Amino acid sequence: MTAGGKNNPYMKKTIGPSMTCAEFQNQLPDLFESGVDLKEQEHLKSCGQCSALVRDLEYIAQQAKLLLPIHDPRPAVWENIQTSLSGDKHNSGSSSTTSQTK
Repeated sequence: MTAGGKNNPYMKKTIGPSMTCAEFQNQLPDLFESGVDLKEQEHLKSCGQCSALVRDLEYIAQQAKLLLPIHDPRPAVWENIQTSLSGDKHNSGSSSTTSQTK
């Protein structure tokens, strides 16, 4: 059968008059982005499959945050980078002048 057919496991689970797992999962990105408490979603209260999915996604999001730097570098770091790049520009211009005069 097709994705909307009777054999699709996502379409079998219906919470309320129209909320299916597929519909809930389509809303998940917006729900995560909005910051709402997903535990309050009616669909999750009675759907173990979607509850497990949300737990997994929340765990992945928490672990992904650990991969990012906790703090931005101090301004001095950026100043050193900028100074270094400026020095490289200046040095690359003088080396081309030196090679042209030889």
